[in-house]
Amino acid sequence: MTTTFALAGKGGTGKTTIAGLLVRALLRAGRKPVLAIDADPNATLGEALGLQPDRTVVGAVDQYFGERANIPAGMSRDKYLEQRLAEVVCESRGFDLLVMGRPEGAGCYCAANNVLRASIDALTKNYASVVMDNEAGMEHLSRRTTRSADHLILVSDHSVRGVRTVARLSALAAELELGIGKRWLVLNRSPATIDPAVEAAARESGLSIALTLPDDPAIGCADLAGTSLLGLNASPAADGVETLLERLTAG
Repeated sequence: MTTTFALAGKGGTGKTTIAGLLVRALLRAGRKPVLAIDADPNATLGEALGLQPDRTVVGAVDQYFGERANIPAGMSRDKYLEQRLAEVVCESRGFDLLVMGRPEGAGCYCAANNVLRASIDALTKNYASVVMDNEAGMEHLSRRTTRSADHLILVSDHSVRGVRTVARLSALAAELELGIGKRWLVLNRSPATIDPAVEAAARESGLSIALTLPDDPAIGCADLAGTSLLGLNASPAADGVETLLERLTAG
């Protein structure tokens, strides 16, 4: 049975970093194979995982539309597109990566989102766990890129404005009647003691704070060195995400 984790939040909160650390935690917990999906046009999840994929869903869509007239005899269009999408998946040890890519033309965004949804439906059944890093803001929800998830992880910084932003994301998910199981609020780069105003904002939103993560120097060092988050050892943030995974999957 596949368990899907979707991450959402405004830009600059460390959402992609937490997605990478969640992949690390899933691998260490033996909940593999893992499919990591980078649904952010500003694709950086591959870098966080030590991969440099050279193919994207958008590229596969463009190739499909450019070659429809030359589809081999006896092969349906759906099968041909499925074949092109299979070539997009970047394989690694214990996990694979699917990158949506940056849309370049008018109308391309919607087409790419539609293909991504179809790809997820076809691919997820082959994986124990799926981690989807969505674009910043509410676009992925309004376009229904995130159609369903067992867990929606809402990432905020330690600020009232940040918490209110993810509260709107949570409300939008409910309004669109997306198939979201549970919602979790994570405060990234948070001090040890949460400011009462931030706690109040969380209570007002109806979200409970599932985890606070410190400003972790190990994350910054990995970023400067261009190394994978999967290789982190002594890292409070990585340890925190492992604790979060235990809580999310308990019972």
